[in-house]
Amino acid sequence: MSGKHSERANGDNQSAGHVVIETPTKRDGAALWRIAHDSQKLDLNSSYAYLLWCVDFADTSIIARVDGEIVGFVIGYRRPAEPEAALVWQVAVDASQRGRGLAGTLLDELFGRLVDAGVRYLDTTITPDNQASIRLFSSFAERWNATLERSRLFESDDFPDEHEPEDLFRIGPLSRV
Repeated sequence: MSGKHSERANGDNQSAGHVVIETPTKRDGAALWRIAHDSQKLDLNSSYAYLLWCVDFADTSIIARVDGEIVGFVIGYRRPAEPEAALVWQVAVDASQRGRGLAGTLLDELFGRLVDAGVRYLDTTITPDNQASIRLFSSFAERWNATLERSRLFESDDFPDEHEPEDLFRIGPLSRV
């Protein structure tokens, strides 16, 4: 996948430029960290982790740029015990681009590529009160005409700090329509 990209016209006239969707590279890690940090909602990983995502998991991650600036990303990985499943670790969209469907577009583009590479299931974890993420992944399942199964993966007491439980969402089987 490295180097592949596509352009999507941004439907909002207030936004300059087009959305360019591409595979991340090492130089993109700092921008991903900043977007996650600025969201003030995501669990923030170390800056080092975002660099590793862009290097070691570039084939299961995707970024969006507008006017050369990164404005959104999806990072994930193929599950070692289940290579037909890819777990979405984090989805983030810059505040300037929210409400325009960019997160869904990124998921669709990434999983279009991953389905072609043998992935049949999208997995992700979501806290029970995160309605925005629940809507995002429920909409993805509907667009892909796939089943969404939800189960508890981690309880609050599994975490060493104060953290809500995390539910596993499994969407699939995925295939091109």
